[in-house]
Amino acid sequence: MKEGKIKQQYLDFDEYIRQGEPEKKERAEAWRVAIGLQAVDGLKTSEYLQETARRNIEGEITIDEARELVKEYYIKKTAHDNDDEDKEEADRVSSNISKLLQTDAFTYSVAGLAAIHRAIFEGVFKHAGRFRDYDISKKEWVLRNDSVLYGRWQDLQMTIEYDLEQERQFDYTAFNKDQMIEHLAKFVAGLWQIHPFGEGNTRTTAIFTIKYLRSLGLSVNNDIFERHSWYFRNALVRANYRNVHKGINAEPLFLVRFFRNLLLGETHDLKNRYMIIDPPEEWKAPTSTPTSTPTSSSQDLLRAENPLILNLVKVIGNDQCSIKDMLEGVGLKDRKNFMEYHLVPAISGGYVRSLYPDKPRHPRQKYLLTSKGQMLYQELNQKK
Repeated sequence: MKEGKIKQQYLDFDEYIRQGEPEKKERAEAWRVAIGLQAVDGLKTSEYLQETARRNIEGEITIDEARELVKEYYIKKTAHDNDDEDKEEADRVSSNISKLLQTDAFTYSVAGLAAIHRAIFEGVFKHAGRFRDYDISKKEWVLRNDSVLYGRWQDLQMTIEYDLEQERQFDYTAFNKDQMIEHLAKFVAGLWQIHPFGEGNTRTTAIFTIKYLRSLGLSVNNDIFERHSWYFRNALVRANYRNVHKGINAEPLFLVRFFRNLLLGETHDLKNRYMIIDPPEEWKAPTSTPTSTPTSSSQDLLRAENPLILNLVKVIGNDQCSIKDMLEGVGLKDRKNFMEYHLVPAISGGYVRSLYPDKPRHPRQKYLLTSKGQMLYQELNQKK
């Protein structure tokens, strides 16, 4: 398969994101990721799905109503095209994923992983939510038709439980940003390699990863999953493939670059052709690639000129703080002064975010560090 054969489908949702209306922006981002992930299996959504998504984003219909409309569309459709089966899968899976991403609920467990698969492929696969009971191999383009060695079906439950428990014990706050990214890439690659589901494993891994990162309080650049879902899959393949006879070892670099773009705002060139085994000369990656935007390097973070932001980041640290907690931490009593000179600049600078961004007056509203803020916090501790 040549790079470029599979074209991801984009909806023009930029206007909703630029307008800044929180609810519309959230729904638009969910649909963008949901539709973009269909490229993993070479699927494209229909025009009907795009129009239905638009109506949901505008608030004309709920996400559940959107899912029901898509279901009824294919039941009642009288004229059939050759690609109807693929489009139906893409449409129904996209609407299911959009619903998952529009909700905060997340269960970090084996059952939670299976529940995500079931929610994604409800009405599409009869085996939705069930682990495979057979061994598999898949010919991969980037491996020149070789296959990753996937987990034995008899060991799936036990292996997932082990990986999740090991990850649960990992303390991200004790490591710098480079170590955090490398560990995260290793965890996600290992979870994907188990391949508990016969079909839809990559899309399930992607949604589990997004929701897991959110549960850690990390800000996720959804555009990366939307525009580079095929790269994400191939990077998972390369991170899990080794062939001693051919002198090939597992290569996590591509997946690490994906996550650095995703979480740190870096600008690595994510091209599938760079990952193919023994690429022709014209497909080889350049000797150097851009590493980061000016706002994402640790030195830039430490050069933040506003000492009030630095102090607030130290006060919040690894906690979730209320306004009262932060006022006490910075030694102030004047809420208005604190909001104007401490909190608002910290939020505007991308260092702090609210726990309930769509409900600013939520009775249990608290504030925590973004991934950028956590990087700054780590650097401040190291400097200290």
